[in-house]
Amino acid sequence: MSRPELTGHASLFYNEKEARKYDSSSRMIGVQREITDRAIELLRLDDSKPSFVLDIGCGSGLSGQVLEEKGHVWVGCDVSRDMLTMAKERMDRQREEAQASQEKQNAMDEDNGDDDQSEEEEETEASTGDLLHHDMGTGLPFRPATFDACISISALQWLCYSNSAHQNPKRRLTRFFSSLYTVLKRGGRAVLQFYPETAEQAVLISETATKVGFSGGVVVDYPNSAKAKKHYLVLGFDRNNQAKQKGLATMSSANRQQVTVSGHSNNNNTRGKKQVPIRKKKGSKTKEWILHKKEVQRKKGKDVRPDSKYTGRKRPTKF
Repeated sequence: MSRPELTGHASLFYNEKEARKYDSSSRMIGVQREITDRAIELLRLDDSKPSFVLDIGCGSGLSGQVLEEKGHVWVGCDVSRDMLTMAKERMDRQREEAQASQEKQNAMDEDNGDDDQSEEEEETEASTGDLLHHDMGTGLPFRPATFDACISISALQWLCYSNSAHQNPKRRLTRFFSSLYTVLKRGGRAVLQFYPETAEQAVLISETATKVGFSGGVVVDYPNSAKAKKHYLVLGFDRNNQAKQKGLATMSSANRQQVTVSGHSNNNNTRGKKQVPIRKKKGSKTKEWILHKKEVQRKKGKDVRPDSKYTGRKRPTKF
C-alpha cells in the first residue's frame, strides 16, 4: 500500500469518503484513541486543572474527544474541510445529547424533587473544543503564548512532501515550528506523533525543530515492530533538562531508538551531519556528487531524469 502523502494534497486525500471512515471504523477510532492517550501521557499535563491544548491536524475530532474526557479545553485545526465537517457533526451530536440529558433530568427533578441527583447529572456537558480550517505549513495563526500544550496525531509527515512547485518541505517545516514556538507558553510542551518514510525525514524534522529553539527528542514506541511502531516528537523549552522519554514495550538499551533534538544525534556516528560527496576542484563534478545532487532534488519533489550508465560520464572532446 502506497503512502497517502504520495497521492497529492492532504485535503484531496481526506475527502468525504475517507472522513466517514474515521467516524465509523472501530479500528481507526481505537488506534486514534490509543495514540492520543500516549501523546497526552508524554505531555505531562497538570490533572488538577484544565489545560488549553492545540490539536494540529485534528481530523474528525477523535483526539479532541479524548482531551475533553480528560477535562481539557482544545482548539483543532486541519487542512481538510471534510474532516472538519465530521468533527463539527460529532460536536453537534454531543451538544444535543447534553441538552437532551439536561432537559430530561430537569423534568425528573421537578417530579421527584431530587436535587442531589440533579447535581450529579449536570456533569454531562457539551463539547469544549473549537475548530479552524488552516494549513499548518503556512504557520499557526494564533497570538503568542496562547496554548499550554500541543498535540498532533499522524499529520507532521505531510510537511515533508511538496505538492506544487512553490512548496518547499524545509521552509514549510521551519514556518510551522517557528510559529509553534511562538504560540506555546514558556514551560509548555508539544507531542507530535508522525510516520516518517525514512530515517532522513525524522532527522530533518528534529533538526528543524531545534533550529527555532526547541529542545527534546524523538521517542519511538515498539521500534522492532513494523505495524505497531510509532514516532513521537517531544518538544519543550528547557535545554538544561533534555527529554529522555522511554518508548513502550520491554526494550533493552541496545534496540531503543531515540533522536535527541538539541544534540542532532541519531544511532550512527554522523552526529547529524550529512555526508556530502566532495568535489575535486572548481568546475569539475564527480559522478558521486551528481548522484547526490539528483537525490536531493528528488526529495524536494522536483522532476529529475532517472539515473543511467551515462550519468556523470565525461563528454568527449570537441571536434
